[in-house]
Amino acid sequence: MAEENHLRPAPWVTRDSEFFWEAAKAEEFVGQGCADCGALRSPPRPMCPECNSVNCETKILSGRGTVYSWVIPRHPIVPGFEKTQIVSVIDLEEGIRFVSNLCEIDYDDVTPDMPVEVFFEDTRDGYKIPLFRPVRT
Repeated sequence: MAEENHLRPAPWVTRDSEFFWEAAKAEEFVGQGCADCGALRSPPRPMCPECNSVNCETKILSGRGTVYSWVIPRHPIVPGFEKTQIVSVIDLEEGIRFVSNLCEIDYDDVTPDMPVEVFFEDTRDGYKIPLFRPVRT
């Protein structure tokens, strides 16, 4: 029997998100900003929701924020997701929200407005995915 690969699945990389996933490979947390009005957005998309510009630029983000909300979905176990995930919405310091997994914490210990920081985990096909954990003191 072939050895199983329990890494997270590789992301779906598109023309609009390629910059994000390439930065994540280098463990850099970036976002997309409008080159005309400066509005930040997440997830990456081809047009600014504020001014409808198609001119965008990459912005380096702090990787820090607070927990806005979270859910613990219950589903059958699949490779790469053996432990039930805490899916969270993070309020980033830069004023946008980012959906990710919250890790390195027990379900019962998650609280609203809890400070968190980004870290990266390998995926299949050589990518890395940004995840969040409580800020280490």
